[in-house]
Amino acid sequence: MAGLMVSGTQVSYIDQHCTEIPEHLGRDCGHFAKRLDLSFNLLRSLEGLSAFKSLEELILDNNLLGDDLVLPGLPHLHTLTLNKNQITDLEYLLDHLAKVAPALEYLSLLGNVACPNELVSSEKDEGDYKRYRCFVLHKLPNLKFLDAQKVTRQEREEALLRGAFMKVVKPKTSGGDAAVSPEGHPQYTPLPSASRELTSHRGVLARGRYFYYGRNSEGNRFIRDDQL
Repeated sequence: MAGLMVSGTQVSYIDQHCTEIPEHLGRDCGHFAKRLDLSFNLLRSLEGLSAFKSLEELILDNNLLGDDLVLPGLPHLHTLTLNKNQITDLEYLLDHLAKVAPALEYLSLLGNVACPNELVSSEKDEGDYKRYRCFVLHKLPNLKFLDAQKVTRQEREEALLRGAFMKVVKPKTSGGDAAVSPEGHPQYTPLPSASRELTSHRGVLARGRYFYYGRNSEGNRFIRDDQL
């Protein structure tokens, strides 16, 4: 099969411009594959992944996967990389992963709108990224590495105390939601009228939103002790 590389229990099907997982890939390799690399394709759906019931590592970097991403139950999966995709809804993804991949320990989301990173966006700073990490660890407390960075004890403690309050709102463009400029940057919503009247001294309360935007940037692959 052109483009297919197999080494023991490792299966690679890279840069084949496929929009879905080929049926023959699951039929021929699903029963033994423990590591599957489907990076640099055009995947929008993961239908067909259910054939790979023994997966421990799944590489999906540089595809077109979005917020409708659905994975089958993968009880043995400990490593998942989704760098450079089109994911914006962080909370949905994390809730989904908590259900279908309970053994997950290594996760990377660099290059997605849902992952703010000061190295790829001048609009984001270290604080944005720390809040993101705190929320991810609140949702997935068993992670050991996030975006190729080891999770520290301090981060775990912070996530336990404050992680639930670090929720990031998904950027929206539909009517009545926050507007986005043609360049793709968020536009500020005008303050309520009460706050613009000089004669009014009433306080104005509003909910704030974080908007995370990032250019493509793929992080280093995870390196475990047994690979050193």
